[in-house]
Formats: sequence, C-alpha cells, structure tokens
Amino acid sequence: MINMETFVEGIKELELEFTEDQLNKFEKYKQLLKEWNEKINITAIKDDKEIDIKHFLDSITVLKTGYIKGNEKIIDIGTGGGFPGLPIKILYDDSQVVLLDSLNKRIKFLNEVINELELDNIRTIHGRAEDFGKDEEYREQFDVVVSRAVASLNILAEYCLPFVKVGGVFIAMKGPEINEEYEDAKKALDLLGGKLEEKFDIMLPFTDITHTLLVIKKTKTTPTKYPRNPGKPKKNPL
Repeated sequence: MINMETFVEGIKELELEFTEDQLNKFEKYKQLLKEWNEKINITAIKDDKEIDIKHFLDSITVLKTGYIKGNEKIIDIGTGGGFPGLPIKILYDDSQVVLLDSLNKRIKFLNEVINELELDNIRTIHGRAEDFGKDEEYREQFDVVVSRAVASLNILAEYCLPFVKVGGVFIAMKGPEINEEYEDAKKALDLLGGKLEEKFDIMLPFTDITHTLLVIKKTKTTPTKYPRNPGKPKKNPL
C-alpha cells in the first residue's frame, strides 16, 4: 500500500493547490519509483514518508518562487529520478518540460513514468549538459532551467545557463550554506550571462531543513565557447 498522507499534508503546508487526479499521479509515480528501485538504483530514499518530503515536496518548493506559473518551457538538468521536473509537470500540466540525465537506466525509468501517468509535452534526453548546451535546438531555448544536481554553483551555472533564453531564469536548488558558494560563483555567473535576481529560503515541511533557491536571471547571451567540453567544467571550474 502506497501512503501519500505526508505529501498531502505537506503540499497544504506549502499552500499549493492540487487535484485528486494529480494526487493519483504522484501515488503512481511513487509506486513506480519503489518498484524500479528494487532493480536499479534510482534513489537511496526508499521510505514512503521520506520520498514525500525529500523528493516530492522538495521538488515543488521551486513553485514558491513564483517564476513558474504554468505555461513555461522548462528543462531539468541532471534530473535523476525526475526531480524536480516531473513533480512540476504533474502540478502544472500546461508547461513544456524536458528532463536531461546522463544515465540511460534513469531515462528508461522516466519514460515509463511519463507513459504510465499519460503526460503530454514532456520528454527525456539521454546525454550530458555540456553537449546539449551547444545544440541549437536546446541552447537558449528555455524560460526556466531548474536543477537539484549535486555540484557547486560555479559548475552548475556552466551546465545550466547556456540553456536559458535571455530574460529567462535558472533556479538553483541548494542547501542553506550558500553564501560562500555564491561568492565563488560570481565570476562564472557574469561570464555566462547570469545575475542573481532573488534568493528564497524555504523550510521543508516536517523537517528542520531550510533549502535555498537562487534565482539567476539571464541578462545577456552566453558566449559560444561555453559550456566547455564534457568533464571540463567539473575539473576546472570557472
């Protein structure tokens, strides 16, 4: 039996609206996540309550920024098990969502979730941000780029900002200890055409964890030499 009680209470605490159909989709998503996790490692988090808090509720905190209203073109870089892109899509079905991940086994899982939930205007890409960030089909084509990927901000910015159209935003989902990381990333943000617009500190329901969401506005075109070749941003951060 799949328990969704924590998610229901948490989404109310975040003051976000949802329908019974959306709740059913989250329940089916969780069921698939738990089933696939028996075969391949999608996530280390396996408990119902923990999935609700650390994946579903954490993902939708990004909606509290107000930069996603429901009809944007969004890409989730390093999506893993679909976080935060899939929960955003479930709640805001009119958005166009792309999920990018470098591991094909995760992409297969995400494709099954998309099919089972009967979601439209959402697709997956198997590959690396450094490659697709240079592709004209994706480069500077998105209103919003989101990422929960584990990388410091100066590295993450080089992965993500090339996808953002001028005037759009990159929302980096980070932990509370962000100030030093942001200072180290200022040069990279400027080089890549980004500027800090707003910072949101959001308490995750049922925890004492505060997550920081940095909204980076794209103010100018990213120079064509970025992103650099695969591995370079991580090995030699800007």
